[in-house]
Amino acid sequence: CSNVAVAEPPAPKLGKWTDIKKILILGAGPIVIGKACEFDYSGTQACKALREEGNEVVLINSNPATIMTGPETVDRTYITPMTPDLVERSGTLEKYGVELIGAILDAIKKAEDRELFKQAMKNIGIKTPPSGIGTTLDECLSIANDIGEYPLIVRPAFTLGGTGGGISYSIEGLLEICEAGIAASLTNQVLIEKSLMGWKEYELEVMRDLTNNVVIICSIENIDPMGVHTGDSITVAPAQILMDKEYQRLRDYSIAIIREIGVECGGSNVQFAVNPENGEVMVIEMNSWVSRSSALIPRFAFENFPGSLPILTTQMKSVGEAMASIYAIYPAMKRGMQIDEIFELSYIDKWFLTQFKELVDVESFLLSNNFSDLTNIDFYEVKKRGFSDKQIVFATKSIEKEVHNKRLSLGVTPAYKRVDTCAAELEANTPYIYSSYDFECESAPTTRKKVLILGGGPNRIGQGIEFDYCCCHASFALLIMTLVDRLYFKPLTVEDVLNIIDLERLHGIIVQLGGQTPLKLSFPLQQYLDEHKPACASGVGHIEHPKGGIARSETDAPATAADIGYPVVVRPSYVLGVEVDPEHPVLIDKYLSDACDIDVDALADSQGNVVIGGIMEHIEQAGIHSGDSACSIPTRTVPSSCLETIRSWTQNLVKQLNVRGLMNCQYAITPSGDVFLLEANPRASRTVPFVSKAIGHPLAKYASLVMSGKILYHLQFTKEVIPNYVSVKEAVLPFSKFPGCDVFLIPEMRSTGEVMGIDPSYNIAFAKAQIAAGQKLPLVGTVFLSLSDLTKPHLEKIAIAFVENGFKIVATSGTAHVL
Repeated sequence: CSNVAVAEPPAPKLGKWTDIKKILILGAGPIVIGKACEFDYSGTQACKALREEGNEVVLINSNPATIMTGPETVDRTYITPMTPDLVERSGTLEKYGVELIGAILDAIKKAEDRELFKQAMKNIGIKTPPSGIGTTLDECLSIANDIGEYPLIVRPAFTLGGTGGGISYSIEGLLEICEAGIAASLTNQVLIEKSLMGWKEYELEVMRDLTNNVVIICSIENIDPMGVHTGDSITVAPAQILMDKEYQRLRDYSIAIIREIGVECGGSNVQFAVNPENGEVMVIEMNSWVSRSSALIPRFAFENFPGSLPILTTQMKSVGEAMASIYAIYPAMKRGMQIDEIFELSYIDKWFLTQFKELVDVESFLLSNNFSDLTNIDFYEVKKRGFSDKQIVFATKSIEKEVHNKRLSLGVTPAYKRVDTCAAELEANTPYIYSSYDFECESAPTTRKKVLILGGGPNRIGQGIEFDYCCCHASFALLIMTLVDRLYFKPLTVEDVLNIIDLERLHGIIVQLGGQTPLKLSFPLQQYLDEHKPACASGVGHIEHPKGGIARSETDAPATAADIGYPVVVRPSYVLGVEVDPEHPVLIDKYLSDACDIDVDALADSQGNVVIGGIMEHIEQAGIHSGDSACSIPTRTVPSSCLETIRSWTQNLVKQLNVRGLMNCQYAITPSGDVFLLEANPRASRTVPFVSKAIGHPLAKYASLVMSGKILYHLQFTKEVIPNYVSVKEAVLPFSKFPGCDVFLIPEMRSTGEVMGIDPSYNIAFAKAQIAAGQKLPLVGTVFLSLSDLTKPHLEKIAIAFVENGFKIVATSGTAHVL
């Protein structure tokens, strides 16, 4: 492009590094908002590719649930905190002759340091928004005055997911955001720039090799305008409404940028803003890594954080992605709001709004017609627009089975297409399949024996990467037996699963590895999922459970709770993370004060053999969701008599429920030593990856093999493994992303990820887990104590421990009085 001055790049290295044989890959660590399983996905691909080239691959990662930590992916894995003293910046790389490959350190600095990046863009003649770099609040205020108008965008340097950033509409807001941003930045540096809110946002994925070839992998269009973090925006690939000359300009800019920044080889992501009025282009930022971007739609969890505002800004808040939704616009259109009016409020391009309006028109057609009058052509048009059988049922007030049968009788079934990885230039026989109501099916099912594994769907609180880990390790195991060779990108609904079953003619379906979402599709298991403890425990000996009852309506609940006696714990059925599900009853349990929670993962085969995978002792007391509680293997304070009771009850439950594969049981132990069963889930739990790493046995892999006919004896896994070291799992919580939310733990799950610490010493293992979770462990200083009346009986022990370790104590008046 004429306005881009690209200097002739220096002669690059030729070929691959022939002197490198061992490569260390730094994993992404725990799942947090802004850094989710998409980085595990790309890291896993990198590990496999490097091993295929004959390299020895070593991985450091603190997250036991990641797929890349599996033995099938790397040669060695170190599960340890991702801290500089373990992966050092202090001259260690040079000392041992370690070379950064791909994005060298100078390139990372140039891309991430806001001031260096701005200067680099100036060097090659590419515009950036008017901005300034601040390291103090006074500097930030001065920059804002120079720019001269609000709103302003604040972007901290060296953070992910926009952490610490935001949109400021006033001086007060600017100072508040800048203070948080400076603290969050690795270099205590924030970029303050003129807002381009309302401009269109595009991203280009760029790849460079050692011989200086640069290719654009993909163009990505954000449906939401500038002002919403790209991780929270709906994105489409390839870009839909760029004219060719605009695309070519962005392409040329991206090539110039990756060369100027100095990424020697590998992938990068470049983000642009385009003025819809005149086509003016400005570069926003460049990430010198493989980004999270693709054709995705965000999955939010504001409901888990009451008190926080459900507002999208430049700080990422979504907890996962799905492959296809729109929020306020759809109901606005249904109420008659015009496209021009919606555009003025949302700045979403009118082309996209027109597509949304077509969906509203299709729904209006269904609402105004009788179901019996729908023809073959009507069904095809409705299904081509993406309407599910359930949506047709809702609009036509019919029955789902009736819709399903009529659709099949009219011959309206989906065709399955393979993802084209060669842009139609070459034949691409990929195993990645999506559906379309077209006439040519490319799936090509085989006649071999087949098993369908149902995944967990989008990441959200309560259902995260742990279930991807289970499904992937099952796939690895079954692949050896040539049973798995196709991946369908489809919603986890009865309709979509039935369509695939009809197409593939399956021999079996595995629902227990993807968490609660696929398990809900398995109606024969419903009797075991209502969590009705008396029914569940019948016939398996004397199993104690807390006093409780079932509430099937709002009027039932108060009466049931009053009969039990407060305080009580409410546990909905068929859900993860204890979110409320209106379609299923809730169990109301007596709350067990000061009880210790226990998690058990067990594995059973078709011969009735049951092996305890791991017994985990929760560190937090009962009443906090198990996904938010830290836990350890082996247990530390549980009496041996209680452990024997737990083992016996678990084995009896597994046999009585005729489980083949994995089962998770949760127990509570009171201070007096009484054991109570809280719940039993005939599926993989989120603790399976942690237990697998702690005991050195891949439980998900074993589960898939026993479900396909193997017995535990053949797998050489016949008894419980109790390691001679301690493994601690700690939850990672996203409270910093949700200002205004009360920072405390409740029975509803709030964590987004987990980390693991391993050491012969319990205390050191726990400390490693805390450090990996991002907690700073001070060695000296002052401790502020403020305990409620319920917890003050523990005050003396806590205070003495701090004093003995050299800390000073300050306290509120009530707590100080007890001391």
